[in-house]
Amino acid sequence: MDPVNDTVKGIRFLKGHGTENDFVILPDPDGLLALSAPQVARLCDRRAGIGADGVLRVVRSAAHPEAERYAADAEWFMDYRNSDGSIAEMCGNGVRVFARYLVLAGLAEQGDLAVATRGGVKQVHVSADGDVTVRMGRAALPGPETGIEVAVGAHRWPARNVNMGNPHAVAFVADLADAGTLYDAPEVTPAAVYPEGVNVEFVVDRAPRHVALRVHERGSGETRSCGTGACAVMVATARRDGVDPAVTGEPVTYTVDVPGGRLVITERPDGEIEMTGPAVVLAEGELDASWLHA
Repeated sequence: MDPVNDTVKGIRFLKGHGTENDFVILPDPDGLLALSAPQVARLCDRRAGIGADGVLRVVRSAAHPEAERYAADAEWFMDYRNSDGSIAEMCGNGVRVFARYLVLAGLAEQGDLAVATRGGVKQVHVSADGDVTVRMGRAALPGPETGIEVAVGAHRWPARNVNMGNPHAVAFVADLADAGTLYDAPEVTPAAVYPEGVNVEFVVDRAPRHVALRVHERGSGETRSCGTGACAVMVATARRDGVDPAVTGEPVTYTVDVPGGRLVITERPDGEIEMTGPAVVLAEGELDASWLHA
């Protein structure tokens, strides 16, 4: 038990979502709240806890050992955990919600700000209309380009390996329903390509430069949205369509529908990917510290 938290009767939390990818937000500016994986899982439990796809701990970069090196560039660090308590490098929807919280709490000004993550410092723009744009960095397309397969039941599809600071396998399918319930992680082979697990996206075409997806996020199961996944899908779709801004010198934009809403993804000629979508903070409360530490 954390001796600091043992003296605290209540722990403040907020609840937010980005295209229905939902999060428990824990303000912890001085980095005093030690969270174990089981505690995160309890918080995210949709029946016995608050319920969420993940936890966003709000910590000053200078107060977190993994973010101290970013302190000169970004005051705040997003300590992101999946709903099973595991640590993830990045969460695109989470960054948008995190930035919205900073502005609402008066910890940052509306407009441009920087957020430190385990995937590096992300530049964010918080607009007055509710949308938040995140510069997600560049996509990597590591090998092998072919030979990766995703399987659900009797269905098998080739997949494209895309890395957005976290790993993705993108499979184009005829019908999103073929992905099944996604209660369990799809089989991805060869497993050696993803030694730390992988997020799997199933994609269908809706219109020119407009696709829809379902996603199984490692450590969380199927979620209503995945920001890094939407970016990975956009890049994989553009390359499938023969479009590469680095070659044409022109940015390209795709609309990506997720079960929880819509994201707009742009890849620029320099490789930088920008994601725009809504971010909402909808509730605030106080956790019973004894429950969390039970």
